Amino acid sequence: MLACKLSVTSTMTSALRVLRSNPVVVMPGHVQRCLSTQTDGEDRITKVLKDKFPLASSLKVVDISGGCGAMYEIHIESSEFKGKRTVQQHQLVNQALKDEIQGMHGLRIFTEVPKQ
Repeated sequence: MLACKLSVTSTMTSALRVLRSNPVVVMPGHVQRCLSTQTDGEDRITKVLKDKFPLASSLKVVDISGGCGAMYEIHIESSEFKGKRTVQQHQLVNQALKDEIQGMHGLRIFTEVPKQ
């Protein structure tokens, strides 16, 4: 986490330039980037989850740590969760990401079964 803080501090000037050209929507407890590309961490986690949950009808991975990869928010909707309690669904996601989780500070998981 210290490395994350140092990285954020050292790139503050360039980040402000990006923010001027790419506005950020801020809501209590949630930051949404208005950039069109994902971070490397978001891409990596998305690939792992797509491989593990091929029937997922919706998948969104967001780095909510400001881009340093310390914390992610995952929204995944899959029929593979059908018949499982929420805690079991989250355990499946945690198991799929066991290698990636080791380097994270936190993870928010939101799972859902498609309504059909």
